[in-house]
Amino acid sequence: MIAVVLAACSPEPPLPSYGVVPDFVLTDHRGQAFRSSEKLNGRLWVADFIFTNCGGPCPRMTSQMRHVRDAVASVPNAQMVSFTVDPARDTPEVLAAYARRFRADSANWHFLTGAPSDLHHLSRNVFRLGDIDGTLEHSTRFVLVDGQSRIRGFYDTSEAGNIDKLITDLKRLAGVSG
Repeated sequence: MIAVVLAACSPEPPLPSYGVVPDFVLTDHRGQAFRSSEKLNGRLWVADFIFTNCGGPCPRMTSQMRHVRDAVASVPNAQMVSFTVDPARDTPEVLAAYARRFRADSANWHFLTGAPSDLHHLSRNVFRLGDIDGTLEHSTRFVLVDGQSRIRGFYDTSEAGNIDKLITDLKRLAGVSG
């Protein structure tokens, strides 16, 4: 019985590291250059890949991202980053309208577009979420990134409990309880 109690009190193992997100420059929903080195270094952030005219999982994912944002409001400098998989249509103006629709605050939630090759590189080679190749097929996973730009977790948004796990893991990395 005592061993069971002691095991329950032991700290959780550290979150794994799945690689480092290199610095990138894209365009945000305000039409401004978004430099990850200025906006994200030293901050915890959650990334996803969506497109604004999606009739499938994107509205659900964006609502889930808003839920994450609200749940981690007490975490200093926590950021949300939504990359488009449809840069031809998702101009800064279109992304801004989408951001307003989901009550995104530009201070902590960024909707990004850019050259298809840059977005493809980030999705496929950095986040390991698949190709951006014009088909508009994309992963429904969220990605947790720490303050040293290390990928610390992947969370399939269609699986029950994963959004709560993401929130818990983000708060854990921030050293925030509850």
